[in-house]
Order: sequence, then C-alpha cells, then structure tokens
Amino acid sequence: MSARQPVPPSATARLSVAVRHRLGAFRLDAGFSAESGITALFGRSGSGKTSLVNVIAGLIRPDEGRIDIDGRILVDTAAGIFVPPHRRRIGYVFQDARLFPHLAVRNNLLYGRWFAGAAGRRDDFDRVVEMLGIGHLLDRRPSLLSGGERQRVAIGRALLSVPRVLLMDEPLASLDPGRKAEILPYIERLRDEAGVPIVYVSHAIDEVARLAGTVVLLAGGQVLAAGAPERVLGRVDLEPLSGTDEAGAVLDARVLREDDGFGLAELETRAGRVFVPASGLTAGRSVRLRIRARDVMLAADRPQGISALNILAGQVASVGAAHGAAVDVQVDCGGALLVARITRRSAAQMNLAAGTPVFAVVKSVSFAS
Repeated sequence: MSARQPVPPSATARLSVAVRHRLGAFRLDAGFSAESGITALFGRSGSGKTSLVNVIAGLIRPDEGRIDIDGRILVDTAAGIFVPPHRRRIGYVFQDARLFPHLAVRNNLLYGRWFAGAAGRRDDFDRVVEMLGIGHLLDRRPSLLSGGERQRVAIGRALLSVPRVLLMDEPLASLDPGRKAEILPYIERLRDEAGVPIVYVSHAIDEVARLAGTVVLLAGGQVLAAGAPERVLGRVDLEPLSGTDEAGAVLDARVLREDDGFGLAELETRAGRVFVPASGLTAGRSVRLRIRARDVMLAADRPQGISALNILAGQVASVGAAHGAAVDVQVDCGGALLVARITRRSAAQMNLAAGTPVFAVVKSVSFAS
C-alpha cells in the first residue's frame, strides 16, 4: 500500500498504560504500550478488554496506576491526577455507531470536528471522507445507511475530533460477514494512514490476525502475552486462555505472481513460497495469512504425488498439551512458526519432539488473508 498523508495529528503518539482496578470480584491489573497502528486487546469475554479501554477513555477511574500519551499524563493516582474524558482528546468507536439519528452524515462528522477546536483543519474533513469512502453518503440520515456505512461514519467522526489515541471496542461485532468484509479494508487503511495509536478490542481471531501490529492477550484481568501476532497467536500454550479452539499461525507475505493461470497466486513468506487463491491479490502487495492448525498435516519425509501444493520444510519447535485425542505441534519453518493439530497417536508414532525434522503440508484453500 502506498504511503499517503496521515490524518491528524501529524506526529505519531505513544500510549503507555499501567493500571489496577477492582470491579466487584473482578480485578484488573494490566499494562501495555502502543504506538501508531493497531494494538489489539484480545481474549475471552470477561477478560477485562472493555474495562481496560474504558479506563483509558476516562469512563472508569482506576484505583491505582498511570496513563500517559507522549508524556502528557492522563492518570497518575500517586500524584492525584485524573484528566476528565472530555479533555483527553481520545476518540472512541463503540460496537454500535451511536450516530445522531436527526443529523445527516455531514453534520455527524462536523460534530466530531467541533471537539477538535483549534487543532482541527479545514482539509481534515475532505481527507477523512476520502479515506473512509463516505463522500456519497454525506446527505443521508443514519437510518438509510448499512451497518458498515454507519461504522465508517462513526470512525470518521472520531477522527475529526483529532484524537491522540483512537479506541475501537469490537466495532465489527454487530455486523454480518458481508458487512465485515466491506469495512475491513477501510480499517486497514485507517491503520496505515491515521498516524495515531489505535487500541482495538476483539475476540475474533481472524480480525486480530489481519489487522493488528501488536496483540495483547488478556485473561482474568491480566496481560498474559504481548507482541507480534505471529508470536502471540501461534503460542499453543496460550490457546486455552485465549478463548478459541481455532489455533493457528499468522504469516506476513508478499505477492509474487497474482495469477498463474489456475486461479492461484504465488506468495513469498519466511516459511517458503506458497500458493493461495488469487482473488483480489496483485503482484507486490503485502498481505497477512492465517493458517489454521486443523488444516496442517505433518510428514516425516517430503510427500510425493499428493494434491496439496504447499509443502514446507521445518522442525518441531514444541509439542503442546493434549486436547482430548489431539495435540498441537508448533513447527519452525525458516523462522516462521506454523501450528499443526494432529492426533496424539500420530505424534507418538512419529516420535515428535523439539528438533524433529518434519514437513508441514497445507492445502492452498486453507489460507485466509
């Protein structure tokens, strides 16, 4: 994706959070930092994701802790500092768009710019409208918009307030798969062009794998792991705590050829070259792939005469805990970590242990970018 002029503010901010707070029997004790791009808060329902976002927004006053943006302190309980929500310059996009039903899209957006005060610029409006593809909607009322369109307008309104940080609390949770597919490219563009830290709450692993530059895994109000998606989402030891049985790996890739005449594109990854369906892919484009563990087979020798096109050489990095009759095996392929879910019987027959050389076999149709 080519670089474009960022949406305000022009300088990249850094968010730092370290807080403790008790909500009834639940205790939040979490900290992380975020820079421009998307930092995803990921985990089971009830893990503390929304509570943590509400603390950042100022909707919850923490018992202890500190929050700052580029050194500007929003919360410091030791010093008695608590900046109220309306003075934090934080944009918040909720699950439901919460647009003003009596205002057209244009005026909903201008309401956001009103909050920017002197920080707003006239050209901000046109730039945000163009980035989110909502120019044709400006004269419509929210009731005439699709769910995806309403969310794009809500994002635009938040951006026009010139936030130092943008919070997005499961913004796609209320959308059907078609509407999610509609809005995801706009969120990717927002990630790449907005120039502000975006804290993105989700329990949908495919969203997180596709969008996030950093994943913060929460469970029981605490941070269990934080880092690049391929590292956090590929850890087989954390899968039971992440609230998903969709173990898998995340790979960054570059499109080498967009169509080989068979409807497939050839991609280059750290694990090796792979073939995936060519739909919408263009040469030179960077994409992120998620390979589900259940779609990966392991072989002791390179298979011959099989239909699967993607055969990647590697060695066992770790063998996870058993899931009934199954076990997840992490495989290091050139520094990229894949996960294969196989039976415990197969693992025993192959004598799998850390360092065992294997071949990971993946069907091309298993890849989802």
